[in-house]
Amino acid sequence: MSHDQNFKNLILDYPRQAIEFAAASEAARLDDSVRILPLREEQLKERLGDRFRELDVPLLLEWPDGRRQALLFVFEEETEPKRFSMHRLAHYCLDLAELYHTERVVPVVIFLHSGTFDETLTLGSDTRDYLQFSYLAWPLFRLQARAYFDSPNLVARLNLPNMRYAPEEKVEVYAQAVRGLRTLEPDRERQIKYLDFVDIYAKLNDNERQRYQQHYAEETETMSAFADRFIDQGVQQGEARTLLRQLDQKFGPAAVQAHRERIEQAELEQLDTWLGRILSADSPETIFH
Repeated sequence: MSHDQNFKNLILDYPRQAIEFAAASEAARLDDSVRILPLREEQLKERLGDRFRELDVPLLLEWPDGRRQALLFVFEEETEPKRFSMHRLAHYCLDLAELYHTERVVPVVIFLHSGTFDETLTLGSDTRDYLQFSYLAWPLFRLQARAYFDSPNLVARLNLPNMRYAPEEKVEVYAQAVRGLRTLEPDRERQIKYLDFVDIYAKLNDNERQRYQQHYAEETETMSAFADRFIDQGVQQGEARTLLRQLDQKFGPAAVQAHRERIEQAELEQLDTWLGRILSADSPETIFH
């Protein structure tokens, strides 16, 4: 299980909502004109033999009027708090600040599993502190899931299974996460993509899934229909591409151009019929007649 990749996808797909959820005090200053751009994660190495210092998602925020400097949000997902290195995070933030010529950097760390972690780093001597560093901690395991049941923030709703709740609330937590996905994300492909995210972190057993299907039958049917439609669409597109490729190889580009629209709009059953004819066909007309 790559939690890094799961959260990287989530933040890159919903950067503004991730900032609003994890760094509310900073997000309050952002307006709709701000551009949010993902940056490359690995910074240039001092020596080629060095390992990359790699965090999850650095985001660059820019204002079009140029009145403010760029603002860097640095997201890191840390599954186990005991593995977290504040020294590494501080080093990385300093590298980014130097690279992009800005002192406006907001480090955010997502803690998935429970545990303790330091939130400040101070370097100095017995007489004076010379460097102080802190970051915004985002310990999902400390948040009360019920407090976010009606949140309009999709990132918050998708993370309900990662929050705190009583064992008997698990099915309801899952249902509220799925409901948030269904109502806040209109794109069908993303609905299917992030239904996987909810499933991964909810980890419903067979009895819990059965209870969900019984108590939330309408939503279960809706999401299942979306999934089936998405799968069928993928199969249809694959067969259409195969038929177009075979048509091109056997009869040339003119045949493809003449029949492309018809093939791309055809149902699966019709495509299967045409694919069965193409090997023995002596002309395009004998395939489609």
